[in-house]
Amino acid sequence: MSAIAISPALRADVLVEAIPYLARFAGTRIVVKYGGNALADADEAAALRSFADDVLALRSVGVLPVVVHGGGPQIGEMMQRLGMEPEFRDGLRVTDAPTLDVARMVLVGKVNREIVGAINAKSAVAVGLSGEDAGLIEAIRRIPDIGFVGDVQSVDTTIIDHLLRGGFIPVVATIGSDVAGQAYNINADTVAGALAVALGAEKLIFLTDVAGVRADANDPASVLSTLRSAELEKLIADGSVNAGMIPKAQACAEAVRGGVNSAHILDGRVAHALLVELFSEGGIGTMVVDS
Repeated sequence: MSAIAISPALRADVLVEAIPYLARFAGTRIVVKYGGNALADADEAAALRSFADDVLALRSVGVLPVVVHGGGPQIGEMMQRLGMEPEFRDGLRVTDAPTLDVARMVLVGKVNREIVGAINAKSAVAVGLSGEDAGLIEAIRRIPDIGFVGDVQSVDTTIIDHLLRGGFIPVVATIGSDVAGQAYNINADTVAGALAVALGAEKLIFLTDVAGVRADANDPASVLSTLRSAELEKLIADGSVNAGMIPKAQACAEAVRGGVNSAHILDGRVAHALLVELFSEGGIGTMVVDS
């Protein structure tokens, strides 16, 4: 299939529409959560290259992006390859010591390196981190106890502040540790939200495998373009937002209430979704603002 030609006039229209947003967001911090489901693309290499292009485009216009990533599908795939049987309780992976080892290996040693590598192949500015590095994410064991699964106790942004001032793009794998040094696997949506608040981010953006928040979970055509945090919480309560969308929705609501200007949920499989959402009037996903 041949590419559709874009006329000079259309390119000019797109640029004119983007200019006010370029000026507005220059110098601001934006946390982008790149989901494991978005990574599980049929052509993962192409998806990563496109994502790297978008993140570097943000940096080139003065935006300070921080990438947080998940890797649930990749952890499950590795466990299967190793002959390990996953166990879930209320949708959460029970994480014993061997499972934690696999999670650290996949998140820090595989997914993180792939994202960093994709960015650095174009411009050597990405730095991979784990929440264990420099006390970035202090974790606490999640209750009820399902093994080494944690929640965010606190965030120390010192290392990220240094990297951003140096012109680098931090890429964060969501393994945290408690005060005794015990590692925990933490939900990446939760980490992204907490990190956005701690950084004073302008925006929190989730790139996943759905087009946004639906008024009806079973109707793909019911995506809502804008929601207030109170409205979003009602959708969670009545079951319209369910399953894997719950932690994303909760993180969005908590982030905007914590001072983040807006939070967004987009389909990361759409080419350049990140740029379209940020630099156009209409956007393509769901934007959440405070009540």
